[in-house]
Amino acid sequence: MYAALIVIVLAGLAGPLISVGRRPFAPAIVGEIVAGAVLGRTGFGIIQPDTSDNQFLFALGFAMLMLVAGSHVQIRGPALTTGARSACIAFGVTALLAVPVGIALQAWAAPEAPVALFPVLLAGSSAAVAFPFLRERRLIGPQIALLIAWIPLADAMTVLLMPLTLIGASSIPLALAGDALIVGGTAGALFAGIHLQRRGWALALRDLSRARGWALQLRIALVLLIGLSLVAGQTGGSTLLAGFGAGLVLARLQAPERLEVQLSGLAEGFFVPAFFVLLGSELDFRALGADPRAVSLAFLLALAALSIHLIAARVAAPRLWQAYGLAASAQLGLPAAAASLGMATGRLTPSIAAAIVAAGCLTVLPASLGTSRLAAGLSGESSGGSAVGGGDAGT
Repeated sequence: MYAALIVIVLAGLAGPLISVGRRPFAPAIVGEIVAGAVLGRTGFGIIQPDTSDNQFLFALGFAMLMLVAGSHVQIRGPALTTGARSACIAFGVTALLAVPVGIALQAWAAPEAPVALFPVLLAGSSAAVAFPFLRERRLIGPQIALLIAWIPLADAMTVLLMPLTLIGASSIPLALAGDALIVGGTAGALFAGIHLQRRGWALALRDLSRARGWALQLRIALVLLIGLSLVAGQTGGSTLLAGFGAGLVLARLQAPERLEVQLSGLAEGFFVPAFFVLLGSELDFRALGADPRAVSLAFLLALAALSIHLIAARVAAPRLWQAYGLAASAQLGLPAAAASLGMATGRLTPSIAAAIVAAGCLTVLPASLGTSRLAAGLSGESSGGSAVGGGDAGT
């Protein structure tokens, strides 16, 4: 067990290694997936993703990934309010365009795949990928109101819908009941947190935990995450929704910086890299290379996602629409989850699953380029005396 674990941890270091420097070669996530592929089924077969230990680590890593994504979403605030209307327009346009384009791609390249899967993937965005880019470019607040609202909206909606496209029709009612329980549990945790966080005894316990190093807030966050994930596992509900909901609770309760550091160390230092390494080890990119239609599908999915988001941004935000559209097109967490679930349920072939992940990887670089152009555009307008406000950014 320990030998396999150290291999996974060392493979995860490939991510930071390709991301060093002012102009990194690729995001860390891509390096972790590639390292897993080299050591897994595509390459040397050193990492065995099917063992019970690795399956447990994979599931927990995915839940932690979605928790981090949800914790990046501010469900209240002036930026979200300002951009809400434009975000709804942008997501509506992407959804309308994604349906015919996704169905056409499915019919041409993957007739054995579920019909509804590709439209859901094309309409999505990835807070876990896009928000770190925004933070790196120091893009915060009302000036990017559209993205702050659009990306979480697309992320949340597609996170809810995607698993339903990959399970059998007979399993959908129980899965929907599980999702309802997860939403109810999230709402209950949020209600309890809001009412307890200012109580005297709660504040005293928090201070005592800080003084004695108990990390009580981290433990409570993990209990919430694992509890919601347990509901998902028992009912067939969405683990994506469970992790995302736990992250939303932390974001709404404005978790202190100390808790954010603890979660970052636990999730991004170990569990999330392990998830992407194991995902890469599970994918068979040799099968992708042997299937010309799957290779074409990877490029067409990425191109379609970019085009759909650019058109939606043109409608919702005429100013700097290219930058907004590219930034919102980032898709990696959802395609990774779809590939994993699709192979587990037998609904996706290895080559199609690899194509979906490859398409997600292809959207990461344009998203990084979009945030860079957005930072340059807003900086130029600001230095030129133009007002940079939430209303302009979101209309």
